Amino acid sequence: MKKEIENYINFVYIEKKLSDNTKKAYENDLNYFCDYLKDKDISAVTTKDIKGYIKYLNDAGEKDKTIARKIVSIRTFFDYLMREKTIDVNPCEKIESPKLKKTLPKTLNEEEINKLLDINPKTPLEWRNKAMLELMYATGLRVSELVELEVNDVNLTDNYVRVFGKGKKERIVPMADITTKVMKTYLNDHRQSLLKGYLTDKVFISSYGKGMTRQGFFKVLKKIAKEKEIKKDFSPHTLRHSFATHLLEHGADLRAIGEMLGHENIKTTQIYTHISNNKIKKDYDEFHPRNKMI
Repeated sequence: MKKEIENYINFVYIEKKLSDNTKKAYENDLNYFCDYLKDKDISAVTTKDIKGYIKYLNDAGEKDKTIARKIVSIRTFFDYLMREKTIDVNPCEKIESPKLKKTLPKTLNEEEINKLLDINPKTPLEWRNKAMLELMYATGLRVSELVELEVNDVNLTDNYVRVFGKGKKERIVPMADITTKVMKTYLNDHRQSLLKGYLTDKVFISSYGKGMTRQGFFKVLKKIAKEKEIKKDFSPHTLRHSFATHLLEHGADLRAIGEMLGHENIKTTQIYTHISNNKIKKDYDEFHPRNKMI
C-alpha cells in the first residue's frame, strides 16, 4: 500500500500543483491510515475497514474537522486508484464525512489590532517583528505566504506585494502607506544585520540568519500578544480574518476582498459577511436609543 500512496502523492503534487504543506498533509493522512491497516494489501481494503478507522479516530478524540479532512484524503486516494484500474471496487462509496458545525472565524477588534501593532522598535529583531505584523494585517497574507515572501516580491515604490498562494497562483495585494514605511525601514536598515553571513532572498529572517518559519512567526506573535496583554486566544490566521472583516466593516467590496485573500470562489469570502452582520446587530442592540425601552 505504501507504493500506491507514493505514486498517488507524486501524481497529485504535479497534477494539482499542491503546496509542500498540502502535499505533506495528504501524505501524513494516508500513511497514518496505512499504519492502522498494518499495510494491508490495497485490493483487500473494505468499507468496513474505513468505518473501523473512523471509529478509531473518534475514540482517539480526534476533532470532526480533522476526521473529515482524513476522509477526504482517503476518498480522493481511492478515486485515483479506481481511475488507474488498480482496484475494482471503491470502498469509500458509502462513506460519509461527519457534518461539521459552521463556526465563524476568530477575529481581533480594531482596538486589539492597534494594541498588537503598537511596537516601538529599537533592535533589528523588533523592526522585523513590527514589519511582519504590519504586513500580515495590511495584506491578509497566509502565514505560509508571509514566510515565503522574497525581497523582489515587495514593491516599495508602488506599495504592493506580489504573493504566490495556493497552487502557486500569483496575486498582487496593495499595502497601506504606514506598512510601506515600516517595510522600507526594515529592509533598508535592519534586514542585512540579521543575515549573519547567510544568503537568502526571504524577506523575513530568523534569529539564526535564515528564513523565518511558520512556527517561528507563531512564537513571535504569542510573545507580543502576551506583552500587550491581549487575552483572546488567537493564531496567525486570525490576523487574516481580521484584515478581511475590518475591510468589510469599513465598506470594501466583497469581491475585492476575495481577490486580495486569493479566494477562487466568492462563497469562501462570504463567511465574513456573517461576522460583519453579527457586529452590526451587536452595535444596534447596544447603541440604538429605542432598543431598550421595553
